[in-house]
Amino acid sequence: WYSRRCSSGSMKVSVISESPADEAAVRILVEGILEKTTETILSAKSRPGGWTPIPRILPAVLRELYYHTDAEALVLVVDSNHSPAHQATHDQPSGAHPDCRLCILRDIAAQVQRGLRPRAGRASIRTAIGLAVPAIEAWYCCGADARVTEAAWINALQSGQYPYTKIDLKRAVYNSERYSLERETTRATEEARRLVQNLDLLGQMFPAGFGAIAREVRSWPAP
Repeated sequence: WYSRRCSSGSMKVSVISESPADEAAVRILVEGILEKTTETILSAKSRPGGWTPIPRILPAVLRELYYHTDAEALVLVVDSNHSPAHQATHDQPSGAHPDCRLCILRDIAAQVQRGLRPRAGRASIRTAIGLAVPAIEAWYCCGADARVTEAAWINALQSGQYPYTKIDLKRAVYNSERYSLERETTRATEEARRLVQNLDLLGQMFPAGFGAIAREVRSWPAP
């Protein structure tokens, strides 16, 4: 699909998610949105291993990328689990939800960016942050299981009646509750390559969490 979709040139992008497998899949999705390949820029500070350390390490990652690499952008995706899903009302002035992980990370990134010293010839780091509801495996199920949508999970949070669990999603994607990183990476990248063929559907089914990434990436000025 690269030869069909991707324009010439590449962009230097750092991708952070909750596992290396998800980072590989997110990079494929970002390249699909950009319609060009990306060059991987790694951060020495970005091995989160789940949600908990991410708000703490994000400032250090942004500073490292800005001051010590030639990265042009940072893409960050986290799972919502049972925290509030991001909604359009959160994007209104003073509408950020204190427990929404997307709102939290956006606020941290904005604060850090405001504190970076201007450097001659160095543009600011572009950012795109997404929230997978309730987990990135839900994205991997998009188009394969009509029950799995952002709206379905939001309704479940309100009603307490869940049509599926994170374990159900993992079992559907990996065919097991226990799997190796190799298996996780293989299946995550397989599903990401399928999804780039219809990113509009992914955006329709996950309009806030995936849509947030798509809108930000598409707003980046051409290098």
